[in-house]
Amino acid sequence: MAYKPKTAIVAVGGNSLILDEQRQSIPHQFEAAAVTSRYVVDMIEQGWTVVLTHGNGPQVGFILRRSGLAKGVVPAVPIDYADADTQGAIGYMFQRALYNEFKRRNIKRRAIAVVTQVLVDGDDPAFSNPTKPIGGYMTEDVAKTLAEDFGWAVIEDAGRGWRRVVPSPRPKRIIERDMIETLIDDGYIVIACGGGGIPVLEDEHGALQGLEAVIDKDFASSLLARDLKAELFVVSTGVEKVAVDFGKSTERWLDRVTLEEARRYLAEGQFPSGSMGPKIEAVMAFLEGGGHRALITNPPNLGRALRYETGTHLVAR
Repeated sequence: MAYKPKTAIVAVGGNSLILDEQRQSIPHQFEAAAVTSRYVVDMIEQGWTVVLTHGNGPQVGFILRRSGLAKGVVPAVPIDYADADTQGAIGYMFQRALYNEFKRRNIKRRAIAVVTQVLVDGDDPAFSNPTKPIGGYMTEDVAKTLAEDFGWAVIEDAGRGWRRVVPSPRPKRIIERDMIETLIDDGYIVIACGGGGIPVLEDEHGALQGLEAVIDKDFASSLLARDLKAELFVVSTGVEKVAVDFGKSTERWLDRVTLEEARRYLAEGQFPSGSMGPKIEAVMAFLEGGGHRALITNPPNLGRALRYETGTHLVAR
C-alpha cells in the first residue's frame, strides 16, 4: 500500500496515565497525559502528523466500580457509555495538554478529540467466550451474586480476586474514519479510537447498537493505521524494547524484527496474550495489510527510537 509520509498513529496505553496506586486521581492522570504529550509534540516538531489513540482500561474500571457502589441509588452505566465517557474525559486531558504544549513552544497546531464508534461482527467468537476482565476485584460471593443479578460472566483472576469478563471482538470498521481523515487533512492533531473505540453492531436496517463489550486498543489502532495509510504505527508501552525469553537468563532485547520473525516468536509463545501478545498481533496485522513500519517503545524513548537509537522496529521483511 502507498503510505502517507510522516503520518503516524501513536497508541498510548490507558495504564500510562496511572503511574502507581498513590497517583490515580484525575489531576495525577492529567499530569501523566501532559508528560506523554510532550513526547508527542517532539514528534510533531520533527514534521510528523500524529493521530493519538489511547487505552481506557483503568478508567472504565473506575466508572463501573462507582456504578456498582451506587447500585439502587443512580442508574447503572452500560459499558458502551463508559467507553464514551472515557473517550471524552481522556480525550479532553490530551487535548488540553497538547494545547498547552503547543502554546509553550509557539507551535501553530490544534488538537481535537473524536468520540469514535467501531463496528464489530455479531458472529465474532468472542461473544460466546468472554475473556476480557473489567472493573475491580471482588470476593467470590459478591461476584457470583452480581453474575446472577445482572447476567454477568465472572472469573477468578490469577489469585487476586474475582472479576467480571466481557467479550473483546475484533474491530471491523471505524465509523468515523472519513471524518478523522478530513480533520487530519485540515491540519488537526486527532485523538481517536479511545479504548479501542465504542463497540457497535449494525442491525438489519443499518442502525447502530451499542454493546456490553470492549475492543483491544492496539487492534483498533492498527486498523486505523491501515485505513489512513500511515507510514508509522507506534505502540507506546512500558518497556523500551521487546524481549524474547523475557525474565530468563537467555533474555534478549530485540532491535529489529521482520514479520516472519514476529510470527515465529508468537507461535513459540514468546509474547503472552496478557501482555505483549496483542501488541505484536496488532503490528503484524498492520504490516500484513501493507503497512510500512512499526515501532514499540516507551514514551521517554520515543524521540531516540525515531532516530533508530533504541526501541524495537518491526518491518515487513
